[in-house]
Amino acid sequence: MKIAILGTRGIPNHYGGYEQFVEYAAPLLVERGHEVHVYNSSLHPFKGTSWKGVQLIQKFDPENRIGTAGQFIYDLNCILDSRKRNYDVILQLGYTSNSIWNFLLPGNSVIVTNMDGLEWKRQQYSKWVRRFLKKAEKWAALNSDFLIADSTGIQDYLKAEYGKSSAYIAYGAQLMGKGDEGILREVNLEKYGYNLLISRMEPENNIEMIIQAHLMCDAAKPLIIVGKYTNTFGAYLYKKYSGEKIKFLGPIFNLHKLNSLRFYSHFYFHGHSAGGTNPSLLEAMASYALIFAHHNVFNQAVLGEDAFYFESAEEINQLLSRKIDRNDYSHFLKNNAIKIERDYSWNYIIDLLENFLQFALEHSAKRKQLSFDGTSKAYTN
Repeated sequence: MKIAILGTRGIPNHYGGYEQFVEYAAPLLVERGHEVHVYNSSLHPFKGTSWKGVQLIQKFDPENRIGTAGQFIYDLNCILDSRKRNYDVILQLGYTSNSIWNFLLPGNSVIVTNMDGLEWKRQQYSKWVRRFLKKAEKWAALNSDFLIADSTGIQDYLKAEYGKSSAYIAYGAQLMGKGDEGILREVNLEKYGYNLLISRMEPENNIEMIIQAHLMCDAAKPLIIVGKYTNTFGAYLYKKYSGEKIKFLGPIFNLHKLNSLRFYSHFYFHGHSAGGTNPSLLEAMASYALIFAHHNVFNQAVLGEDAFYFESAEEINQLLSRKIDRNDYSHFLKNNAIKIERDYSWNYIIDLLENFLQFALEHSAKRKQLSFDGTSKAYTN
């Protein structure tokens, strides 16, 4: 297959979850004999035309000059270019800024869209932006040939809201061995002597709630926060809370460093509440972190009974006040590692993705009558 991947800022990853997914998925698809093109923003620091066998297409992105509107221009440039290249399948990751151009997508390519989380629920956006995002979600759901959901919760939502079937294909992760203690020395931390939160600085990730709980509890270990804090909300958090007990390390994109920080943390906090299956959560599971997650359908679908959950600062405070011995919860760590190997290994995820893209290409003429069983190789009417 000749496959194009749109909707990211490009690879290698310098940004976030979708880019992390493509960094793994695209080279693995190339290894399996497919021709894969990934669109890269002109702002991406890597300027090469190929990476691990993946062909990179750089398109103009003015986001640094005009802000969010630049994302729409970048997506338009990618879509216009895709019309010239006769792709078999175009895989779109997300819909936020590309759905308004869906009428320009090439009619001779099969359009597969990964619908991401419920973007219109994110508290960072104004009510007008959230209204637009809800419309954009609808446009993407109804105008794509096939849909991918990265969680069963999103899959159920798409069926109930739009009557559309989707393939359940989550993100992947790779089990790590022993952590690198040298990483701890670089940032002056001790093994199991800190709690960790890795997140984009957005309100719906419950960062402030987690911070406040740590400040409420005298017994709590220091909270280490990894993530870019130069946006409005991040700058507010840094100015108000940065200190001896709350330490901001800024963004880290090196996965080895991130996983070592996760491996040696006492608690790993995952406050995400609005998305689907989150890559950073899977990486925490693969790093044998003891996880304390926001209680919602997306996180619970992944973690099940093998984590602590919270919905308020008081609940976090109660657990922080207890003397938790990690060894007493080794079954959490073991069970989560089993899930990674069974349900979220990269080879398994790419098996599902490759099967589904092939299915979409072969059955595009019958797309309204067919659906894909993402848990197996079976296809059903």
